Amino acid sequence: MELNYIISEIKEKQPEIKSVFFVGCGASKAELYPAKYFLDANAKQLRVSLFTANEFNYATPVSVDDTSIVITCSLGGSTPETVAATTKAKELGAHVISVTYENGSAITKDADYVVYHGWAANYAAKMEKMTKVLGLAVEILNQFEGYEHYNKMLDGFSKIYDLIEKAVSSVVPQAVAFADAYKDDQVIYVMSSGATHEVAYSFSICLLMEMQWINSGTFHDGEFFHGPFEIVDKDVPFILLMNDGRTREMDSRALEFLNRFDAKTTVVDAKDFGLGSAIEKEVVDYFNPILISGVLRVYAEQLAIVRNHPLTKRRYMWKLEY
Repeated sequence: MELNYIISEIKEKQPEIKSVFFVGCGASKAELYPAKYFLDANAKQLRVSLFTANEFNYATPVSVDDTSIVITCSLGGSTPETVAATTKAKELGAHVISVTYENGSAITKDADYVVYHGWAANYAAKMEKMTKVLGLAVEILNQFEGYEHYNKMLDGFSKIYDLIEKAVSSVVPQAVAFADAYKDDQVIYVMSSGATHEVAYSFSICLLMEMQWINSGTFHDGEFFHGPFEIVDKDVPFILLMNDGRTREMDSRALEFLNRFDAKTTVVDAKDFGLGSAIEKEVVDYFNPILISGVLRVYAEQLAIVRNHPLTKRRYMWKLEY
């Protein structure tokens, strides 16, 4: 009801919202993508954008005003670029919602509303940020335009955390096998489609490049056959995230090509964890990234263990001025 209340209060102040901006950096930016994807797929009038924070700061869209909702996101609430974006959005008259784990952090100072999410308790808690932002998007659409599958989305929200916990409890053997097989690879490619596209992106730039110092590239399955597939060869390492829903055919086409040339392929498939059996087909697309992100966290943890390289280890981040 918290998310419903926030959007209803905004609507009371401003009956006509024309645009929604999602703003963050790194993993937090990627976790905003499913909400953006949802609105792109279902909104008929709302203009929807996703920005890395400094792009928003340096090249601010002229449409940011009192007819805009700006949702900014930072795990610890202190990412300087995102804090600045929150302030800028507020100065321009937008209705600003900040999403963070840290109570009273810098990102909350200029926000009209703050949504707090979990993190430490379990794997499901780590997915609260992505889930709550998607919930905000659902409320925005339903209250400003109407959404025929609103109750099916609410039902999905009521089930997704249990699905995550069930999935991660069963996936450790596969994650251990992945870690052992990929621990010495110099580069790992990650790809997906649909709402899960930026889950692949964040796993590539954050879990692999930032937290494991492994070179990585990421691309959309739909773009795979328009350039990237030329590097496919026997034993070239790939991770393919497969969705249950409308874009699955793209995932399957990519997998068929990888197998055809004996690429070294790990598949994380939402269908293996019963997503489509629990959540209605009309809305299942939007829950793929939440479930798959939870499972991927286990893969990253096992990779860190076998490589003796903790996920918290850094060379530059938090250690010098940049």
